[in-house]
Amino acid sequence: MSRVLLADDDDAVRDMLRAMLERDGFEVVAVGCVRDALARIAAENFDVLISDLHMPQAGDGFTVVSAMRHTHPQAVTLVLSGYPALDEALAAIRLQADEILVKPIEIASLRALIREKLANPVFHRQVPTESVASILEHDLNATIRDWLALVEQAEDLACVPLSFQDRTGHLPNLLSDLIYRLRLPPIARAKISIAARQHGDLRRRQGYTAAMLVEESRILQVSIFNTLQNNLTKVDFSKLLLDVVTIADEVDSQLKQAMLSYIGPAPRATWSAA
Repeated sequence: MSRVLLADDDDAVRDMLRAMLERDGFEVVAVGCVRDALARIAAENFDVLISDLHMPQAGDGFTVVSAMRHTHPQAVTLVLSGYPALDEALAAIRLQADEILVKPIEIASLRALIREKLANPVFHRQVPTESVASILEHDLNATIRDWLALVEQAEDLACVPLSFQDRTGHLPNLLSDLIYRLRLPPIARAKISIAARQHGDLRRRQGYTAAMLVEESRILQVSIFNTLQNNLTKVDFSKLLLDVVTIADEVDSQLKQAMLSYIGPAPRATWSAA
């Protein structure tokens, strides 16, 4: 029995397609969000993917398609889109998907297409992947540029005039600590980021408020995830969910250390277990 992963955030469409596919003898796993789809792809085997491209944001389905192509390269990959002519991700999607189908879907045509694709498999070369740590390492400068552009658009941060070095000088060290954390074994204990401690003390002397420090950290997370989004065709999706959790935890931990230093004297710069 062929296994199908069905990913669509529209309950009615998902239920209708699942019922149709199950009547045709497929084993169907239906999910309503990107996170659940990635978890299933990492843990289970599938013969077919049917994914909405907009889930809920435009292009979200590209993450699911890329994950399936990397993890199960021989799976039939079908994309559903209501706006294929307008979607900026369409060119990239065509490189990864077997077919792009326009909603509303004709059930008989979808059924026939799945049967045809399964009966006539196309060999897909497994795409080389990179770890999240490696991507962040070689795209360090791009992440910093993206962060700076977002900070300069934030009036509450741009109101403090700083040179490029004073504004961004802390980022290579913070990102280096994050990359180090991503490469640790899962059971290893994280360590305090001395760079974050020093950053909090510096920002206090530069005239930042505590709220500005928090906003700056939020933008760092956004910039990190923008870098991963720009490298979706290379991401190792088998570890992506764990890496995303690690990134969020490390950036929050760094913010905590920066805030502790911001409100009081920074301790001597030595590493200790968190």
